[in-house]
Amino acid sequence: MKPKVAETAGKLGVAAAEQAAAIINDCIARRGLARIVLSTGASQFTFLEALALCKVDWSKVEMFHLDEYVGLPVTHPASFRKYLQERFLSYAARAKAYLVNGEAEDIDAHIAELTREIRRAPIDLSLIGIGENAHIAFNDPPADFDTTAAYKVVELDEACKSQQVREGWFASIDEVPKQAITMTVRQILDSETIISCVPYQVKANAIMLALREEITEQVPASILKIHKDWRLFLDQESASELSA
Repeated sequence: MKPKVAETAGKLGVAAAEQAAAIINDCIARRGLARIVLSTGASQFTFLEALALCKVDWSKVEMFHLDEYVGLPVTHPASFRKYLQERFLSYAARAKAYLVNGEAEDIDAHIAELTREIRRAPIDLSLIGIGENAHIAFNDPPADFDTTAAYKVVELDEACKSQQVREGWFASIDEVPKQAITMTVRQILDSETIISCVPYQVKANAIMLALREEITEQVPASILKIHKDWRLFLDQESASELSA
């Protein structure tokens, strides 16, 4: 895997969106359906904006997403359900969306339902961001590489919560929920193709560690290197700690 380095975050988003749309359209052409997983967060803004301009028959797409805070209302600015409704389902309303609901009365039953749905058929494409602490989804270090569950409830670490505050989703670290439902590492890896959009200087160290370090639970994103088709998109800022 050789990272693709774009000049800007905007150009990164366009390049990744074009590849994602091509994969989705190929699956639809071959099987009549594409199954995808989407990331959220500030790093995915340019990708989702560019994806809106791509020609895709969204009625033939099933979408899952990676994670959601436990107990956070869907009306809260940081809700990932709200994020996807505004930044994806606003133009892909005909897609069948399986949203992670952190407000479910029975979290275990909700996770069981999500597990049944995601395991009905293979996932064709997963968009997997990388956090400042190198987490993937909410699998913070030390990540669990061994669980065979599809989703689980996790405790968020301080670095993860601090990132959410710096990105403007919460006013203070005390407002960040302590728990989240997350897709697990094994479920993420069980995708035909993984595309990671990781722009901005704040991600440079995480990218360097993920690519240069051995595979370790202390750098969760390092596990992506074992995937058969992982495509990493960087901008000049996020690639700045990598040598030529």
